[in-house]
Amino acid sequence: MTQKIAITFLWLIALMMGGLAHADAPPPLKAVQVADRVWFVQGQAALGTPENRNFISNAGFVVTDDGVVVVDALGSPTLAQELLAEIKRVTPQPVRYVIVTHYHADHIYGLQTFKAAGATVLAHAKGREYLNSETARQRLQASRVELAPWINATTELLEADRWLDQPQTDVKVGSYDFQISYVGPAHTPEDLVVFVPQLGVLFSGDLFFQGRIPFVGQADSRLWISSLTRLMKYQPKLVIPGHGPASTDPMKDMAMTRDYLEVLRTSMGEAARNLEPFEDAYAKADWSRFEAMPLFRAANRMNAYNTYLLMEQQGGP
Repeated sequence: MTQKIAITFLWLIALMMGGLAHADAPPPLKAVQVADRVWFVQGQAALGTPENRNFISNAGFVVTDDGVVVVDALGSPTLAQELLAEIKRVTPQPVRYVIVTHYHADHIYGLQTFKAAGATVLAHAKGREYLNSETARQRLQASRVELAPWINATTELLEADRWLDQPQTDVKVGSYDFQISYVGPAHTPEDLVVFVPQLGVLFSGDLFFQGRIPFVGQADSRLWISSLTRLMKYQPKLVIPGHGPASTDPMKDMAMTRDYLEVLRTSMGEAARNLEPFEDAYAKADWSRFEAMPLFRAANRMNAYNTYLLMEQQGGP
C-alpha cells in the first residue's frame, strides 16, 4: 500500500510539472481590491508551466496603518517581486508579515523575495516535515528544470521565522487582528487559515478551491471535510481561497468543495468496501455535477484513485 501511495504521489508531481494543461500566457500580475484594505492576485486555473510562470495560486494582502500582512507568497521569486511591486503601488507601508497557509510549492517559492524585503514569515510547525523532506528537495530540483527560468538555481526552500504550534495565534498589526488558526491535517498536515474579524475576511488557503476541482493528493478527505465545516462557522463576508476567484457567497461556494470531497468518499468508499476494481468504480461514478469545472480532466481521476487507496485503508466513509 505504501508503494502504491508513493507511486501515486510521484504521478501527481509528474502531472503538475509536465504541463498536461496549458493555458495562454497570463497578463501581468495585478492586485485587485476586494474589500476595504484587502487586495489579492488570482492565479490561473491551470497546472504550472513555463508559459504561465507557475502563476497558478492566489495570494492576498491587508493594508493596515502599521504595515502590510501578506498571505502566501506565490510560486516563484519573480511572481513575488511583482506582488511586492503591486503592494508598493497600493501603499508605502512595509510588509510586516507573510503568513504561509501551507508548504506547497505554488505558495512558497516566492518567500525569499519577501524575506529579503524584511518581512517576518509565519507558518505552522508541521510544515517543517515537508520542508526538510526528500520530496521537497526533489520537487524543487524538478521545478528548476520544468519551470525554468522562473524557478532556477537561486530559488530556495525557506524556513519560517516563527513556527506556530498553537490552535490559534493572534497577531495584531495596526488596529486589525489576524486570527491564525490551525485547521489541519486536511489538504496538508500544516494547514492554516487567517481571519480578520474587523473586516469579515477569511483567507482559506487550499482548503477551499473556488470554481474549480481541487487537487486532493494524499490528503485525508474526511478531515478536510471536517475542516471546511469549521471554516463555515466563521461566517465570513468574503473568502480569498488558495485558488480561484474571491468568494462573496462563502457558504455556498465552500459547500461545493465539501460536496465534491463527499462524492469522492462515497463513490470510492463503496467500491473499496466491495473490493470493486478502481477502473470499474471510476467508470460508473456520477461526475456530472463537476465535469464541466476547470481542471476536472487533469485532477479528478487522480483524486478518485487517491481516495480509493485511502478508503481501502480506512475501511469506509
